[in-house]
Amino acid sequence: MKKNCTHMFKALSDATRQEILALLKEHDMNVSEICQAFEKMSQPTISHHLQILKNCELVDTHKEGKMVYYTMNKKILHDGVVEFFESFEIEF
Repeated sequence: MKKNCTHMFKALSDATRQEILALLKEHDMNVSEICQAFEKMSQPTISHHLQILKNCELVDTHKEGKMVYYTMNKKILHDGVVEFFESFEIEF
């Protein structure tokens, strides 16, 4: 199994990061918009989770003015899951 697949699943093992991806599947969001969905979590904590997702390429970023928007990278998620199943010779 490739190292990037392992990093992806490690990132996905956290419930907060799963919730962030669920938000991003609907539309691109900036960190302030994402923070609104997490009442008891600080902006630095959310930014930390976003950085982990970005490091394994599960999210991409783009700037609009001064704001950085995050988008879910569905291709990386798909390819990682396919790679995982193929490593165990499982077809779906």
